[in-house]
Amino acid sequence: MDDIDVHDCTRCEELCASRSRIVNGVGATDAELLFVGEAPGAQEDAEGEPFVGRSGDVLTEALRDRGLARRDVRITNCVRCRPPENRDPTVEERENCREYLEGEIDIVDPAVVVTLGKVPSEHLLERSVAVTKEAGTLHDARIAGSTRRLLVCVHPAATLYDPSQRETFDDALDEALALVDDEGSDGQSRLGDF
Repeated sequence: MDDIDVHDCTRCEELCASRSRIVNGVGATDAELLFVGEAPGAQEDAEGEPFVGRSGDVLTEALRDRGLARRDVRITNCVRCRPPENRDPTVEERENCREYLEGEIDIVDPAVVVTLGKVPSEHLLERSVAVTKEAGTLHDARIAGSTRRLLVCVHPAATLYDPSQRETFDDALDEALALVDDEGSDGQSRLGDF
């Protein structure tokens, strides 16, 4: 894969029927932090950008509170097409899109991959994940033949439905930034001062 964006895909018949467009990742193509959600929702499908709804506002605000803009990080999803009725993408749909996600991670080459919620955490770790218990934990994950540092985080939407999850979400983001800062102590950080 030589292009980070997917322009045409018909691997998932049901998703092709429900989408209005393919929703590719956004942000820096050399970002230190790469956030992975599960799939586009209705607003993301309409606007063609991941995390632009209410949960996107939570993520954008949390980044801004830490001195970052969306353009400073990479934001993407396991699946690039909206599942009908906002259901979780199936295992088959995630596998059909895995090549695109792994290619994007490979091109961006982030210091840390942050999974936002259960679906992307389980997809990339290839095991069951208790997100609220594992939020903020760092794992080595084999992605596209390379070992990547992966940090589990609760989904931003969890903070909307259960405000007590905000601290868990914020702590995980702080941990991700600390990891990038540690990586940057040798001059390699691409996030700048935060």
